Amino acid sequence: MKCFVCGCRLSEKNYCTGCGTDVTVYKKIIYSSNRCYNDALEKASVRDLSGAVESLRQSLKFNKNNTQARNLLGLVYFEMGEAVSAFSEWVISKNLQSKKNIADDYLSAIQTNPTKLDTINQTIKKYNQALAYCYQGSNDLAIIQLKKVLSINPKLICGYQLLALLYINSEDWDKARRTLYRAIQIDSNNTTTLRYLKEVNTMLRERDEHLQTKRKKNQEDVLSYQSGNDTIIQPMYVKEGPAFSSVINIVIGIVIGVAIAWFLILPARVGIETDKNDEKFKKVSEELTAEKASKLELEEAIDTLRTQNEDQAAQIEELTGDTGVAQAADLLADAADAYIQNPDDAVAVMDLLEQIDEEYLTTASQSFIKLHTLLKEAVQATAATSYYDQGLEALNASDNETAITELTKAWDLDETNGSALYNLAHAYRNSGNQDKADELYKLVIEKFPDTDIAASSKGFISSEAGNSTEGDYEG
Repeated sequence: MKCFVCGCRLSEKNYCTGCGTDVTVYKKIIYSSNRCYNDALEKASVRDLSGAVESLRQSLKFNKNNTQARNLLGLVYFEMGEAVSAFSEWVISKNLQSKKNIADDYLSAIQTNPTKLDTINQTIKKYNQALAYCYQGSNDLAIIQLKKVLSINPKLICGYQLLALLYINSEDWDKARRTLYRAIQIDSNNTTTLRYLKEVNTMLRERDEHLQTKRKKNQEDVLSYQSGNDTIIQPMYVKEGPAFSSVINIVIGIVIGVAIAWFLILPARVGIETDKNDEKFKKVSEELTAEKASKLELEEAIDTLRTQNEDQAAQIEELTGDTGVAQAADLLADAADAYIQNPDDAVAVMDLLEQIDEEYLTTASQSFIKLHTLLKEAVQATAATSYYDQGLEALNASDNETAITELTKAWDLDETNGSALYNLAHAYRNSGNQDKADELYKLVIEKFPDTDIAASSKGFISSEAGNSTEGDYEG
């Protein structure tokens, strides 16, 4: 453990032996973070992944720079099937500790494996489509989609939970319980899973009790007695009275009369059969129409999935491409390393910083922007001087293209350097771009009036203003 003020290694004392700072509270915070991390390790070892996530989040609340806790949190998320959350934690860990960080191995294993990236992509798209089906009320399609998701990613906890909810909604309690048991095998102490399982077990218990009561009632309707070594079982019945027998006879007579009438009136019977056939034909036609509608719906779903696939691929490219989070983090880490190795090589540091996309800086984390700003401020003045010297040397050697590039960098970094702007105008003039040169000469006159370079710039403006085109370089 190091002092947060001077970086000196702390001893068992409650103050820093290097600078004398009181580190009592600081030690308690670090110890609390490590204690939560150790607790998460124990929970993860018994597959209490939800509990491990809570402990690791608590650990990071105490110490957000605890890269071990952040790497373990990414592993737990990945084990739960949440690859995007895991990827985010590892990227943050790499930003905090660019060297000797196992998060590099985790990120490389994913980025260098196109099949793994495609699997993650397919899982996200199919799960989102299943949610969309749920919102539309198409529970059957949602169940089919979730089964595909779990076949691709059998560790997705939220997929098992949503599938169990759909089974519960359709009152298929046995399938719901089997689905929840699979989720418990991955995360043994997930609160949501256990709550669903409790509800399912309650409904199964009520169903079993109902079946047992019905079976018991059926057994009570059977009379059994012992005859020697044999057990005689016969149904119980109630002796009918005379009135009841009369009613039965009347009913039988009516049935016989109706049957005779039915067979005698043959034409009417044929007409009835014809109507039945027409009804069957109508039913088949409706089924064919429904099948066509289902086919159209499936084609629309395929188009939607294809669009989502393209969007997701673009998101992954944005995350891992040349302007993504990982690329920007690498460039910033290389710039910081270059500055630490050689603070005087300001040009190398500035070249790395300029490769970071300006649009990414508008959405980057506060810690990323802060480090980028500190590095740029540290090398800006020195780099501007180096760019100016290189540009002036190229201008004197008649290498106008190099002079324009270097002097433009010098002027962008230090707009108080009038000589850089003056010589940049010379470079454009020598390269044949008189319009750009005139624009820059006028800017010299505007920004640096009453100076020698302003007076000299007036003589370099083209003949359209009625001036000559002679002058000297400003060293």
